[in-house]
Amino acid sequence: MICALSNKVGAIDLNRLRANLDIAVAKTKRVGRLTLLGRSEARLPTSPSEARLETFPNPAPSRNYRIHFETDDFTSVCPITGQPDFARIDIDYVPDSLCVESKSLKFYLASYRNERAFNEAVTNRILDDFVKACAPRDATVTAQFSARGGIALTVRAEYPGKMAGREKE
Repeated sequence: MICALSNKVGAIDLNRLRANLDIAVAKTKRVGRLTLLGRSEARLPTSPSEARLETFPNPAPSRNYRIHFETDDFTSVCPITGQPDFARIDIDYVPDSLCVESKSLKFYLASYRNERAFNEAVTNRILDDFVKACAPRDATVTAQFSARGGIALTVRAEYPGKMAGREKE
C-alpha cells in the first residue's frame, strides 16, 4: 500500500514538473522576441519608421476578446506650422494569433514627437503599422486632437476598412 501511494505521489510530481517545464519553455519563447520589456536602458526611437511594435502569442486565440489601449500623451508636429499637435489615442482591437506588447506601443507612439504629418495621416499610419505588426481580426484607432484655432479634430480609422459609398468594382 505504501508503494502504491509513493508511485502516485511520484506521478503527480512528474506531471507537475512537466507542466512547469512547458510553462517555462513557453515563457522563454514568448519573451525571447521582446526586446524592450524589462530593459531600463532602452531608448526612444527617433521616428515611427525606426520604431518597432513587438508582439507575443495570443493566450486565448480561439476566443474573440477586445483589448483597449489609451494614452493622453501623444504629440506629433503640424507639417505646415511646425507647432505640436496633442492628442488622445485610443486603440481597440480583437487579436488573432498575436497581441501587441504595451511598452513597445508606448515607444512607437512616442516616436511621433518630431514627426511632421497631418492628423489624418498620423492616425491612418498608426493603424497600418499596428495591423502589419499583429494582423488583428478587427482594429480601430481613434485620435482626438486638441483644439487649434478653436476647432478640435477626431480621426477614426478602422480595420478591416469599410469604404462608405463605394461599391465593389
